[in-house]
Amino acid sequence: MIVLSVGMPRAGSGWHYNLIHDLMETTGCADARTIRERYRLQKILTEVNCNIGVLSARRLGLVALPALVGNTFVIKAHAAPSPTSRLLQNLGLLRITYIYRDPRDAMLSAYDFGQRTLQKGHRNAFSHLTDFQKSLDFIMDYVHIWGKWMKEKNVLIARYEDLLTNYDSEVTRLVGFLKLDGSRPNVQKVIEGYRPEESEGQQGLHFYKGKIGRFRESYTPEQQAILKDKMGVYLSKMGYEV
Repeated sequence: MIVLSVGMPRAGSGWHYNLIHDLMETTGCADARTIRERYRLQKILTEVNCNIGVLSARRLGLVALPALVGNTFVIKAHAAPSPTSRLLQNLGLLRITYIYRDPRDAMLSAYDFGQRTLQKGHRNAFSHLTDFQKSLDFIMDYVHIWGKWMKEKNVLIARYEDLLTNYDSEVTRLVGFLKLDGSRPNVQKVIEGYRPEESEGQQGLHFYKGKIGRFRESYTPEQQAILKDKMGVYLSKMGYEV
């Protein structure tokens, strides 16, 4: 089986993926990085967090081969669901989680991360977000992807803010979804290691300036009005104050 950890960019998806990966590892399942090397999936899965990119038939088909011969492992994505992801899920080869965040904070975080990397003389997936409008266009694509995941069945939905403020309850839901025994010492050790106060500062876990509602201090009233106009309907459905 493949556990697919999907997330909105800059929504704690790295934290969620690594938490799921380490929880599943307590069962003795394979490390996704080992699967990537053993089955020569370097062109399909990224080195960091084994991100599959789009959930196309070709990519999922290649990644499904190790699962079909008995391997269980965890991969990551930011993409929308697809007919192939639904098929593999219905066949029991794919178990899916999805995490999102207030898109206004995710948008700001993506912009900041891109600019910090540029200032260091490098580029990343967010370096092209050089102004407010580009950042808004970028995150709206993922708001629409959020809408698609909300229509999917048997997907565990999580919010970044809930994991920060109600970690115990959210982890209990996650452990149950993964069909693990939360009372086992090795499972408890992983759970404790990923508490927000413990994980802060760990590279790749998206806690840099991870303050809830930071956009209200960073965007002008005019910009916030634009966000309200563009996202208002979605924000209400997501459970956020407009």
